[in-house]
Amino acid sequence: MQFNTPTGAIEFVAQQLTVAGWTGRSREAVDHHIQELADIGIAPPSSVPLYYRCSTQLLTQDAEIAMLGPDTSGEAEPLLVRANGKTWLGLASDQTDRALEAHSVAHSKQVCPKPVADTLWDFDAISDHLDQIELASWIFEDGEWKQYQKGSLAMILPLSELLAGSGLAEGGAMLCGTLPAIGGVRPAAQFKMAMHDPVTGETIEAQYTTQTLPVVS
Repeated sequence: MQFNTPTGAIEFVAQQLTVAGWTGRSREAVDHHIQELADIGIAPPSSVPLYYRCSTQLLTQDAEIAMLGPDTSGEAEPLLVRANGKTWLGLASDQTDRALEAHSVAHSKQVCPKPVADTLWDFDAISDHLDQIELASWIFEDGEWKQYQKGSLAMILPLSELLAGSGLAEGGAMLCGTLPAIGGVRPAAQFKMAMHDPVTGETIEAQYTTQTLPVVS
């Protein structure tokens, strides 16, 4: 795939894809969520945070993805990429199958494409104010765009900590966790997301549509 960067376009061929989960900075909130899921039969993570390995083929910059069944939804997340000897920060959506999640979180992530914006920022150039960077998403629901997520990277474990814990190497890409869904997690056919840097004034945006395929048996 191709990305726009402050120094020009780069080609990126992913060699490894990681999806970091349970990355909330408040451990109390993470533990509360783990217990909520345990109460409905979802097994707790083996460690916190947890680094799920996924197929690199899931990464996509397509404006439309196709999913089996109506139970998938997006999550706006910071994206770390190691390319050309540098670390870059971008934006991605961790589309996840919520019905399958009750069986296995790892499986629920592996079956869904991960839409990625086409812009990357130099991680080192903005590392002094990462917590100020704002993350948001919207879903098209009931005929209008509604805010679905809103917050800052201060709500997620420090990206440098996730970077070190994952051992992200050249050719690696990692989705770094997300923010709570306003009004609860739910599917939507259209999803858009944005990451805004209030210091530089720059914004990364992306939008995609999900086509629901019928489940036949």
